[in-house]
Amino acid sequence: MTNSWRPEDLTLSPAHIENHEVYVLEAEGSIKGFMSLEKDSEQEKWLLGFLFMEPEAVGKGYGKALWHHMVEMAQELDIPVITIHSDPYAEPFYLSRGAKRVGEIASTVIPGRKLPLLEVEIKKVRSME
Repeated sequence: MTNSWRPEDLTLSPAHIENHEVYVLEAEGSIKGFMSLEKDSEQEKWLLGFLFMEPEAVGKGYGKALWHHMVEMAQELDIPVITIHSDPYAEPFYLSRGAKRVGEIASTVIPGRKLPLLEVEIKKVRSME
């Protein structure tokens, strides 16, 4: 049996890091996860390109920390909405943080698979002026 998925769609390349907002979470001397914000210049939208956790780091609060950092960066960049192409197993995590399901999108990794399409509204931080 051969794999039908395309690993390049799940690879964080040097070009990706150079062209997008990429953040790494390190703790206890090792990388626990990373995330990226990507701007779609054609549609003027922002995408949560990656929010990946090492399997042994799941359930330890690192994903929440990356999420909060993503929200802070989005506020600083004045991003009103972030789109998420979610893995079905990660959808509850995003929904619990205020994302809303707005449809489905075809997987670029596994032909014929549909992924939840989510959006999260980024609330502006009020100025203390």
